[in-house]
Amino acid sequence: MREAKEKSSVPFTVFAHIVLIFLAFLCLFFFYILIINATRSHSAIQKGFSFIPGKSLVVNFKHVLADANIPVLSGIKNSLIVSSCSAALSTYFSAMTAYGLYAYDFKLKRPAFIFIMLILSMPTQVSALGFVRLVTKMHMINTLWPLFLPAIASPAVFYFMYSYIQSSLPLDLVEAARIDGCGEFKTFNRIVLPIMKPAIAVQAIFAFVSSWNNYFIPALVISDNKKKTLPILIAALRSADFLKFDMGKVYMLITIAIVPIIIVYLFLSRYIVDGVTLGGVKE
Repeated sequence: MREAKEKSSVPFTVFAHIVLIFLAFLCLFFFYILIINATRSHSAIQKGFSFIPGKSLVVNFKHVLADANIPVLSGIKNSLIVSSCSAALSTYFSAMTAYGLYAYDFKLKRPAFIFIMLILSMPTQVSALGFVRLVTKMHMINTLWPLFLPAIASPAVFYFMYSYIQSSLPLDLVEAARIDGCGEFKTFNRIVLPIMKPAIAVQAIFAFVSSWNNYFIPALVISDNKKKTLPILIAALRSADFLKFDMGKVYMLITIAIVPIIIVYLFLSRYIVDGVTLGGVKE
C-alpha cells in the first residue's frame, strides 16, 4: 500500500515542480527583458526583442545622469528617505498598537479593533482630496513629510502584527517583566520587539516596496523637481516629447529604481518564511 501511494504521488510531484518552474520563469523573464533593454539603444529596442545584451549600458547610464530635467540622484535620495521612514514608522507603531490591544483589557478594546479594520477597507483615493487640503493647511505641501508620516497609522500592518503577536507572545512573559519592575515601554522595546522581529522584517519589506513604488500621493503633494521621488521621475521621462523620447533611458531608470528593492529584499528575505508561518499558526 505504501509503495502504491508513493508511486501515485510521483506524477503529482512532477506536475507541481513543472508549474513552479513555469511560474518562476514568468517572474524572472520580465526582469531579464528589463536588464537586456537597459543595455540597448533606442533604435535597437525599436527593432524588436533580443536575448543578447546590447552595448549601450554605459551610454544609457550617462544619459540618465546627464538629464537636467530628471534629477535621478535626488530622486533616489528622496525615495530612500520616504521608503525607509515609512517602513520604520509603520512597523514600529503598528507593533505597538497590536501589543496594546493584545496585552491590555479595556472597555473599548473590541470597538477599537473594529474601527481599525474599517479604516483598512477605505481606499486611498477616497480620502485623497481631504488629505491634500489638510497637508496644505499644515504648510507641509511640497515636502517629504506627508509621504511617510501617515505610515504611523497602517491598518494592514497592524492586522498582521496582531495575528502574529497572538501566536508568539505569551502574556505570562509580560506579567513576569512587570513583576520584575520593568516599565511598559521598556517591556515593549526589550522583550516584545525581539520576539516580533520576523513579522517586523516581513512587513518592513512590504512597506518599503509599497512606499518606493507609490506614485499617487507624491504626485499630488510634490511639485518641486528636486523633491520628487523615482516613480514621478520615471513617469516624467516616459511622457517626454516624442522626438526626445529614449527607451534606453527609460529602461535604465527603471533598472536603477528596482536595485534598492532587491537589496532590501535580499537583506530581510530570510525572515519571510518564518514570519508568515509563525504569524499564521496559533499555538
